[in-house]
Amino acid sequence: MNKQLLVEVRPFDVSREKINESIKENDGRLIVKGVLQRAESKNQNGRVYPREVLLKEVGKYLENQVRERRALGELDHPESAVVNLNNASHNVIEMHWNKDDLVGTVEVLSTPAGNILKELFRSGIKLGISSRGLGSVEPVNETEGEEDTVEVQPDFELIAFDFVSNPSTHGAFMNPVNESVQHQTPENNIERIINSIMRG
Repeated sequence: MNKQLLVEVRPFDVSREKINESIKENDGRLIVKGVLQRAESKNQNGRVYPREVLLKEVGKYLENQVRERRALGELDHPESAVVNLNNASHNVIEMHWNKDDLVGTVEVLSTPAGNILKELFRSGIKLGISSRGLGSVEPVNETEGEEDTVEVQPDFELIAFDFVSNPSTHGAFMNPVNESVQHQTPENNIERIINSIMRG
């Protein structure tokens, strides 16, 4: 079986109130919480992650990355099996299971990419969270007429969780509310934020 890069994107529910409260309570740091991945559920890419496969990889990720404070992720995931430190924007500081949902706590870093991520959140830009891993898939027998479904195999390796602006999964966005930017296009607003950060 050939391993391939497996990328899944889903909403990460954060409100403007939660963002402001987090920054106030954490000495200017932004810490957000939400669902990172889901087991035993067909996603919009047609993939199913068995719970035992995710349990094994999440256990390794907790031990080797999260507990050692190196569960870094990027702003806009690359087509790569390696986390690029130049583009690191956040660090997963805690993960736990809530039934079949993998819930995580994420600290946004004070790196260039992290500052952009923080300003995108505060400005009401819709973002998704993307899991990135390597693994093989096998077709699952289904009733006739249904879309193809594949199951992720036990060789799956979790690499990172990235924030993305253009998710591959329809509707997989964060939804902070910020009335002050509703009349600007997302593209213009992102450009304005990045230019503001670059100017200091």
